[in-house]
Amino acid sequence: MGKIADPKGNAPGGISVSKLAPVIILALILIVFFLFDLDDYFTFQWLSDNRDTLLEFVDKNYFLAALLFMGLYVIVVACSFPGGLLMTVTGGFLFGWIAAGFMAVFAATVGATILFMIAATSLGQPLRRRAGPWLKKLESGFEENALSYLLFLRLVPVFPFWIINIAPAFLGVGLGTYIIGTAIGIIPGTFVFAYLGVGLDSIIVEQQEKYQACLATGNSDCRLDFHISSLITKEIFFAFIALGVISLLPIVIKKFQKKKST
Repeated sequence: MGKIADPKGNAPGGISVSKLAPVIILALILIVFFLFDLDDYFTFQWLSDNRDTLLEFVDKNYFLAALLFMGLYVIVVACSFPGGLLMTVTGGFLFGWIAAGFMAVFAATVGATILFMIAATSLGQPLRRRAGPWLKKLESGFEENALSYLLFLRLVPVFPFWIINIAPAFLGVGLGTYIIGTAIGIIPGTFVFAYLGVGLDSIIVEQQEKYQACLATGNSDCRLDFHISSLITKEIFFAFIALGVISLLPIVIKKFQKKKST
């Protein structure tokens, strides 16, 4: 038989049901998001179809549009919806790369911090209490160089953004360190993709022309064939890796100094 929650509202394993509530809510939001195909609104197709409407709205309501953009960005990151990269590029297209860069960094940091706090309070402490020696050792090593590790994970685009948002919560990283590491670590990538968004309009126009030409031939299988991820060139990728390596230098120097002193 399975364990039954105790009268204080503890779930099996001693995890408080009340603390699990934010995780359950996020899970339900994700289910609704995909159940109602809301991810269709975070595609190049939707952006292309609504290009003129979006540009007109931003032109007439810049401040309101900026607030809506940042609010939606916070929700996307906090709920781990797909589409953060598209939003950054779109922000550069709609608001200019400098303004969009600052807005995206702020909103992404807020959204990531919300997710981090949910993971830390709901699951982080119970997992650390039940963890074996391997996690304890990993936790102590991560805590000692938390900022450098965070910067590396943020700068090198290898791991999904949502994983990097919650993993530090299970390793005892402090909230202040997490916020600083997140904000600084996402600056290069955010501004790069916001800058790439400046040229997005020409890509949209080009793809629309190809799409219309395809339809004119009577082809019923025409589509706007463009993926935001294709904007990541080898040069950009290796530049991020170089920045990530630089962020690890303090750890290397510290270990070298320890060996030298022993």
